[in-house]
Amino acid sequence: MTRHFDDISLGSLELFCLTGDLLSFTAAANAAGLTPPAVSRTVARLEARLGAQLFVRTTRKLRLTDAGRAYHEQCKLALTQLVDAERELSGEQGTPSGTVRVSLPTPYGHFRVLPLLGAFRARYPKIDLELHLSNRNVDFAAENFDFAIRGRTPPDSGLVARKLEDAALVVVASPQYLRRRGTPRSVAALAGHDCIHFTLPSTGQIVPWVLRDGGTEVEHTGRGAMRCLDDILAPVTLARAGAGIVQTYRFIVERELTEGALKEILIPHAGASRPFSLLFPASRHMPQRVRVLIDFLIEQLGRHRHAV
Repeated sequence: MTRHFDDISLGSLELFCLTGDLLSFTAAANAAGLTPPAVSRTVARLEARLGAQLFVRTTRKLRLTDAGRAYHEQCKLALTQLVDAERELSGEQGTPSGTVRVSLPTPYGHFRVLPLLGAFRARYPKIDLELHLSNRNVDFAAENFDFAIRGRTPPDSGLVARKLEDAALVVVASPQYLRRRGTPRSVAALAGHDCIHFTLPSTGQIVPWVLRDGGTEVEHTGRGAMRCLDDILAPVTLARAGAGIVQTYRFIVERELTEGALKEILIPHAGASRPFSLLFPASRHMPQRVRVLIDFLIEQLGRHRHAV
């Protein structure tokens, strides 16, 4: 096998990654116990070897070039995998450690995942968690996430999907709205009411409600003066304030339903749900710290799968 690296080359990659993290030769030098000129010369030799500029240097700041940013992400991933491999062979992985980067959809993150993570950290105190809450699909390769949870599985054959649950949908409104406008008794009656919708930022399309009518599921997009983008919790806040009717996940409004701040309506047309799955790249090496978090979440969230 042809050798591509030696000890000096791997050390150069570590210094490059450190400099890319801190965006400062001085800060990287302090962290590595070296001098700034030594770090700068190491990065310059790496650039010469690659034939590409990795940093834009000015008198005031340092930043990665586009090529440098892409190389930085790949180098960090490769070095992390080398460290993980050594830990597994030496037995250090008996106590999983390191950082796990996770992408979560906003509602599922707030109401399902985040409440569990205190118990996870108590079980695995050496694992740090970097949590990104958003409703967009992430690019695993470009953004270096370990896994994501999504309500809709992207059509990507390179991802493994583990089903977590089918989250029940409910249609709700506040008691004051229902007193003012009356309670709709059928899907058709929604035409005379203010329906609050969520609009997908990526497409600009309204997310239709899913209702059961005559034993089949039907989609509904009723009229309404309010549409919310980006924050999927905003329609619930509006409904709680009496602005209209909304369909949302039951797990978001369980407390409001119990306390009476919201009331479930159109119960004969209930029963629809949307799936949530945990996604990760099929081809990527999975460190133990990632495996234990995935196993923990599947164990904990799987309890909702058969909940009434």
